[in-house]
Amino acid sequence: MGAANSPRPGPLIRTCGLNDLEVLLALGRQTFYETFHAMNTPENMQAYLDASFAPERIAAELADPGIQYFFLYLGTALAGYIKLNKPGSQTDDQPRDSLEIERIYVQRDFQGRGLGRVLVDKALEVARQEGLKSVWLGVWQENTAAIGFYRRMGFRAFATHSFYLGDEHQTDDLMRIEI
Repeated sequence: MGAANSPRPGPLIRTCGLNDLEVLLALGRQTFYETFHAMNTPENMQAYLDASFAPERIAAELADPGIQYFFLYLGTALAGYIKLNKPGSQTDDQPRDSLEIERIYVQRDFQGRGLGRVLVDKALEVARQEGLKSVWLGVWQENTAAIGFYRRMGFRAFATHSFYLGDEHQTDDLMRIEI
């Protein structure tokens, strides 16, 4: 049987560690830029990338037991990642029985293959393992494609919060799914 008849490998998720710092920084910066650069000024994008993806900041997050990063692979290719925040390490004051998805990104070349769903399923799995009751996230109100995706996954809006990209004030919808 030739390689053309071989089954395609499914997605694989693995936990990130400090040894993944450089790859995580590059992937985080790339996917955020790809997603939002057209809707923001270059100065605000650069300010956000420099602050949010500073090596010392991501290294501290990787060392925090309340924060987990996971890489998503399709075959041997790195396709995306997710950042989860447990109670006590979240970006907003939410119930202590919830898990936050702070970042969830699939590289542009891998979009449309159901990999976002794989990452959300990973978040739900982690929440269940931790005995938590819900998963929540913030999504920019201008990111209608992401909002539609989260709605299809079962998330529902419950509040808003402020998000600053550089010096620009933006509003995120907070969305939650009960598990």
